[in-house]
Amino acid sequence: MATIRKEFLIDASPETVWDAMRDVGALHTRLVPGFVIDCKLEGDARLVTFGNGITAREVIVDVDDAARRIAWSATGPRLSHHNASSQVFAEGGKTKVVWIADLLPNEMKPAIAGMIDAGAAAMQKALGGK
Repeated sequence: MATIRKEFLIDASPETVWDAMRDVGALHTRLVPGFVIDCKLEGDARLVTFGNGITAREVIVDVDDAARRIAWSATGPRLSHHNASSQVFAEGGKTKVVWIADLLPNEMKPAIAGMIDAGAAAMQKALGGK
């Protein structure tokens, strides 16, 4: 199983970042606009359309306000397994985000790592004003 771990800083308070992250149906308007262009809630899942045209059904596994952590899973035609989490931490007047994904098949790691990089950049732009 391939694992991707991405850590990055956002020039915003942890409260601001967490408020946007925990709003699971507003990825396209609050957290990662452009990277995600549409998001619809369907029960305990969200139907996500990415800017590159890929769509995914992501089951929201947990939203932990105390730990400022969200976890989700997804499967689709290219992935037989995908689970991920993002967690928010205070760091020196900014926010550190830790985004971890575990996936199969292993060969999808470069493509998913590229999407996570693009998502991190969109999050920094949307919430950090850069």
